[in-house]
Amino acid sequence: MKLPESFIKRMHQYFRKTGVPVEGFFESFDREPLRGIRINRRKVDPDKYEEVLGALGEEPHKVPWCDSGYYTVSESSGNDPYYHAGVFYPQEPSAMLPAQVIAAKPGDIVLDMCAAPGGKACRIGEDIRGEGLLVANEINEMRAKALLRNIERMGIGNTVILNETPEHLSARFKGFFNKIILDVPCSGEGMFRRDPQAVKSWEKFGPDTCIPMQYDILENAHLMLKPGGEMVYSTCTFCEGEDEVQIRDFLDRHHEYTIIAHPEIEGVSHSDEGFMRIWPHISDGDGHFCVHMRKSEDADVESMTVDKIPSYKQKRKDNYGFGKSREAYESFLNEILTDTSDYKGEFILHKDKVHILPVSERLFDGLKTVKLGLFPGEIKCTSTERLFVPSHSLALTLDKDKIRQDSFLKLDREDPRLTRYLKGETVNVTPDEKAELKKKGYIVIAAGEYPLGFGKLAPDGSIKNLYPKAWRLI
Repeated sequence: MKLPESFIKRMHQYFRKTGVPVEGFFESFDREPLRGIRINRRKVDPDKYEEVLGALGEEPHKVPWCDSGYYTVSESSGNDPYYHAGVFYPQEPSAMLPAQVIAAKPGDIVLDMCAAPGGKACRIGEDIRGEGLLVANEINEMRAKALLRNIERMGIGNTVILNETPEHLSARFKGFFNKIILDVPCSGEGMFRRDPQAVKSWEKFGPDTCIPMQYDILENAHLMLKPGGEMVYSTCTFCEGEDEVQIRDFLDRHHEYTIIAHPEIEGVSHSDEGFMRIWPHISDGDGHFCVHMRKSEDADVESMTVDKIPSYKQKRKDNYGFGKSREAYESFLNEILTDTSDYKGEFILHKDKVHILPVSERLFDGLKTVKLGLFPGEIKCTSTERLFVPSHSLALTLDKDKIRQDSFLKLDREDPRLTRYLKGETVNVTPDEKAELKKKGYIVIAAGEYPLGFGKLAPDGSIKNLYPKAWRLI
């Protein structure tokens, strides 16, 4: 690969100054980029990881800095039933580091500020396990749609997706989050061998373009982090000005922050200051920089409360329609699940659309919202009643252990009916399956034990296909 001369010169200077060995660095750009997948911890138990890998034809070659990450030989197929069921997420191995470092836990209130396409957001969503809140923001409208698709495919609940600027976020969420992850826009030097366009982009929009954006993102994130909160900053570039220098300058401006060191992470290079790097000639991964910071408990922070939101307009609730709609939703859950407690947050009805939020809807009033918590489905009004029509995203969030057996059709991953289902075609149950299932109504169709989507079973054993057109195999 032909690398820019200015990049080569700058990296030689960096290696001389830091003592990091240069041997093999420039040659690494001519090697094939590594591939990886991260297994969805929300859907797959750890003792099933190798079973999933075997089904995909892969060996258990573990990514050392991610406890659910594996290197793969083949390009992950978007046609695979396990992909559609959100069993795994294709992700470049180095990109798995920041979400592992932030170590989100159930109950955390987390912001992923530059979230698309969603790899880090999905991992955080897996880790909070339906308790707490994830706000995933993406400033680019088209990329926000890709983020939505991945969040829904991976079955991540308790998530709000926003399409906002850093300034609008910090004006609303002062001192609100206890964890923030910033995988910031960067010059992308670590992606040179993965993306042939990355060098051309670097020559046009190099570090000088990215450094001011990173500065603004850091400053706005600082305003939103609670005292005692933690922030992870990461890039996929080697440029010291976007990495170490950017963070040193931030710490000089904000003395209430300290770096949390992680020298125990295998495969990651650690500096004395606590900076982390993945080098393509030292580790099995593309170039990556990461640092973990904590804000002091006694930091002076203006905190946001719901009653400070001036633009909020109380939405009138039609008592009859609202109450009957909620009853229809809860009735559907009881037909499908043995335990419905995970799907009962704040019930929100926007015309016929149902949303379930773990916090007040008021928090997001006036912001560009792509996803407002869980979207379980819609209310359909007939002449005599209100019916609940489930969404595809609801099926993908369902816990396989809480689905009623008479509503759960588990098809072997190699069953040709799975392909027909993913193509939107009608499928039929066998006599044995028909005997185990209810006579008619909504059922969950699964690839193995992993929910794929809904179908509507008829008394004759045929299933009306409800797999969404936009997701179907061609």
